Amino acid sequence: MAGVGGAAFGPSALGTKPHWDAAYERELRFFQDTGDAGEIWFGEESMVRVIRWLEKQKVPHDSPVLDIGTGNGVLLVELAKSGYTNLTGIDYSPSAIKLSEKVREKEGMSNIKLQVEDFLAPSAELSGFQICIDKGTFDAISLNPDNAVGKRKQYVRSLRNVLKPEGFFLITSCNWTKEELLEEFREGFEILEELPTPKFCFGGRIGNSVTALVFQRKE
Repeated sequence: MAGVGGAAFGPSALGTKPHWDAAYERELRFFQDTGDAGEIWFGEESMVRVIRWLEKQKVPHDSPVLDIGTGNGVLLVELAKSGYTNLTGIDYSPSAIKLSEKVREKEGMSNIKLQVEDFLAPSAELSGFQICIDKGTFDAISLNPDNAVGKRKQYVRSLRNVLKPEGFFLITSCNWTKEELLEEFREGFEILEELPTPKFCFGGRIGNSVTALVFQRKE
């Protein structure tokens, strides 16, 4: 939960590729059996929050958008339904990309580009995006048992490489507070806005279970 602090989260299988390969293999089988795309990370409201912000900023519909760790690709489908036309989703799990391809096909959104990519070692052609979106991928990387600190730093370097100067980065996290994310992304990024997220009350204190921020890449 945001507010506990990313540093309080220890290594976990949730930060490993084998975990996500197995998870998306199960979700792929489930989709083939039922037609259900599976879980939406942070719920449908998290997708609405992103789309509303893009529309509020009047981001052109043909702006190149990258979904980092696309999973089942449902966010990209919703963006396409909202009129966005230059959409790319990446995931380091081949099973996730197979699932997102099935979802794309079911929804008739053939213009969504999907590819297997490890964001910590992106291919040279992965660049020039105006918008990058992360719903939970940075969280997962932060739980990796193998040098999570180094991987977080590599994530920030990769983000600087793929995002255009003055491009926007929208991140949704349940592991990191606003202050911690500001520290993590201080190199090359500045905070633009904190987006409203659900609040909870515990022991007389009010907090957020999720943190959603918009950064802009500096020149």
